[in-house]
Amino acid sequence: MTYQQTLDWMFSQLPMYQQKGKIAFNNKLDGILEFSECLGNPHESFKSIHVAGTNGKGSSSHMLASVLQEAGYKVGLYTSPHLKDFRERIRINGKPVPKNFVVKFITENKDFFENRHLSFFEMTVGMAFKYFSENQVDLAVVEVGLGGRLDSTNIISPEISLITNIGFDHMDMLGDTLPKIAFEKAGIIKANTPVVISEYQEETAPVFEQVANERKAKLIFADQLKIETFKSSLSGKYQIKNIKGVITVLNELSGFDITKKHILNGLMNVIENTGLLGRWQKLGEEPKIICDTAHNREGLQLVLDQLKEEKYDTLHIVLGFVKEKDLKSILPMFPTDAAYYFCQPKISRGLPANLLKEMAMEYNLIGQVFKDVPAAYTAAKQAATKSDFIFVGGSTFVVAEVL
Repeated sequence: MTYQQTLDWMFSQLPMYQQKGKIAFNNKLDGILEFSECLGNPHESFKSIHVAGTNGKGSSSHMLASVLQEAGYKVGLYTSPHLKDFRERIRINGKPVPKNFVVKFITENKDFFENRHLSFFEMTVGMAFKYFSENQVDLAVVEVGLGGRLDSTNIISPEISLITNIGFDHMDMLGDTLPKIAFEKAGIIKANTPVVISEYQEETAPVFEQVANERKAKLIFADQLKIETFKSSLSGKYQIKNIKGVITVLNELSGFDITKKHILNGLMNVIENTGLLGRWQKLGEEPKIICDTAHNREGLQLVLDQLKEEKYDTLHIVLGFVKEKDLKSILPMFPTDAAYYFCQPKISRGLPANLLKEMAMEYNLIGQVFKDVPAAYTAAKQAATKSDFIFVGGSTFVVAEVL
């Protein structure tokens, strides 16, 4: 198979949460454990940092990888989802996994996948761990896909774990309260292994304290420490809490020589070092165009707060969501004085744009419906003047199509 044929097979044969939602959620570790054993348990051959959370885990993972690269280490980075190319999910020192490795891995294990009905995520986790093992990384930064306790990445024994913000997302699978969601995230806490919590939250702190105590794991709330923090090349005030968590992890990480200079350079070169996309990313000037992958209430609130600090004549918002989002709690946060361009991301879970418009009108968000994301984006650019501002978001998939 060619690389494109391989991707087509992967996306069509195996359930993928990003495309299909809850039907793809495999809430057990049996499959990845069996597959990992078949591969020779590659995750046991390299050190790792495990990162979970509702918001900020992607940015934090990339920042950690960037600093470690600046310190001269060979760093694996596993994140999800991808925005432009599947290979973004698996990197070593910022370079995506080669196409020929993806093709070879799928070809060699295709029978196993079909016979065991492995999920898309189990397959890609196995691929990442095998790639990191074969290339003898010094350390891998591994981002949780969904939840934590039953996530396919949760077979590693990390040097340290990081849990970022806890918010309401994927409630149909993780629970309908913050403590329930926190319990799933706390599932990555390992015995006698330190865990850093980026943000102290009154509702979730007792959950982390209980699990950490049961597992005799050192627990640190980063935002309660008085530590020197630094700027990052990742724009957005919301990165401040992520940075504190990252610095705390690096301070607690033993066996690695990381200096202040490494931290400074690593935080300022995240995009260059790791290839991160879609975090308050500037796409144009005059008009200024920003996209952001925030897609739940807490994440979008941070982005919208950032928008309030921008100066412009008219705000244009290209907006689309997936069907399962709780829009009754999300739409009231959006400004009523903006021009909206409603669109449907090109996936089966995409919320039809006409339905989004109907719901948005209930909150006085006025705009037009477009046949797809590119049409909405083009219309916004054509309508905007040089002194206007265009924001693209609501869903990872809307941003992916624009990029």
